[in-house]
Amino acid sequence: MTSPNELSASGAVKAIRAGALSARDLVDACIARAEARDDDVGAWTYLNPCLAREQADTCDEAQAAGRDLGPLHGIPVGLKDIIDTADMPTEHGSALFEGRRPVADSTIARLLRAAGAVVMGKTVTTEFALTAAGKTKNPHNPAHTPGGSSSGSAAAVADKQAPLSVGTQTGGSVIRPASFCGVHGFKPTYGSISRAGMFMLARPLDHPGVYARSLDDIALIGDVLMVKDPADLDMRGHPRGRLTEALAAPSDTPPRIAFVKGPMWADAEPYMDGLFAGVMKTLGDHAHEVEMTGVFDKALDCHSTVMMANLRANIGDYCRDHADKVREETRRRCAQGEGIRAEDYIQAIEFRDTIAAALDKLFDSYDVLITAGAPGEAPPGLESTGNAVFQKLWTLTGVPTVTLPKLSGPNGLPVGLQVVGRYGYDGDLLQHARWIEDAL
Repeated sequence: MTSPNELSASGAVKAIRAGALSARDLVDACIARAEARDDDVGAWTYLNPCLAREQADTCDEAQAAGRDLGPLHGIPVGLKDIIDTADMPTEHGSALFEGRRPVADSTIARLLRAAGAVVMGKTVTTEFALTAAGKTKNPHNPAHTPGGSSSGSAAAVADKQAPLSVGTQTGGSVIRPASFCGVHGFKPTYGSISRAGMFMLARPLDHPGVYARSLDDIALIGDVLMVKDPADLDMRGHPRGRLTEALAAPSDTPPRIAFVKGPMWADAEPYMDGLFAGVMKTLGDHAHEVEMTGVFDKALDCHSTVMMANLRANIGDYCRDHADKVREETRRRCAQGEGIRAEDYIQAIEFRDTIAAALDKLFDSYDVLITAGAPGEAPPGLESTGNAVFQKLWTLTGVPTVTLPKLSGPNGLPVGLQVVGRYGYDGDLLQHARWIEDAL
């Protein structure tokens, strides 16, 4: 018999609405799994079983009273520990903020609660969502990294401790952990999910994103969170409609697929060429390899300039004034932003627009791009969260990406297939990703 914690979010929603499962039973199963696996995985930095059960009981009482149920009614969700919650600590993965209790929910937490979700707890993040690793281990092999910075968010979903979770990406912090942990990860178009009440590392790059165990689940939580919020001045519109509607729409025409390597492929493991040769063989005439050169050759340097200057501005004071409470890795990364001149930063921001325009031109000929979700399998060791190079171009330009857990490396660990969509066409991206997933 399937344990409730093994259900997808969509499956759990159906079971709860049909009366075959209570929110309390689902939450109990997720808590039991999280507690049993804490030493092996360590996905949570704050887990309050009593609080989670209280939320679940409230959901069950609402259903028994015949009240309207939200789209995530009774579904446990983990929140990365840089997303404010009024009833739980939010410590940004840092000793500097130990014991911090926000006075209000973030927009993300508020929208989840309004949709009926149970905010189960706070998942482990690297310090300030940068690269100083936390305690989380890869659920497939605890000797390997789960990726970062959204380490706990990806691991919790992969290990069936929660059906859904929320992370963030400034470099590669949603898609890389999804690839390493073997789950679906979704970074929507820049400005699609509000960052109000979220720790800011680099405003031009920070993207909230989500983890799930299916594309349907990605759409389910994505539609809850992708809501215009005036509290985030960078929010964008969504001209192509809702994600669940896009996935439900019939699509008999295969997408036009471009396989791209770009400058990031220089960091790919040697076996990745063979993996993607197999992908291309399976996709047949629907996919073509396309070169990404020219302006794309400078994309990684451009991202580095934008990110390093922003993190220096946003966490520089913490590193200088509280060096004893900020980890050495964080201070080292922050120091990389020293000496970036204003003209260098302005040129990088303007060149980002040039790169984005060149990328958008590709979508005149192709519906989606595919590439690797990471350089390879999760590397061994827990000091490093791995190389974010395969996400930086898409983070810089703000285009939506989703990773499909369809491949594996020589050690049997997951390797994600990353599907990249046109800016603002998130629904189309998920629809095309489903075709690719079915084909593989």
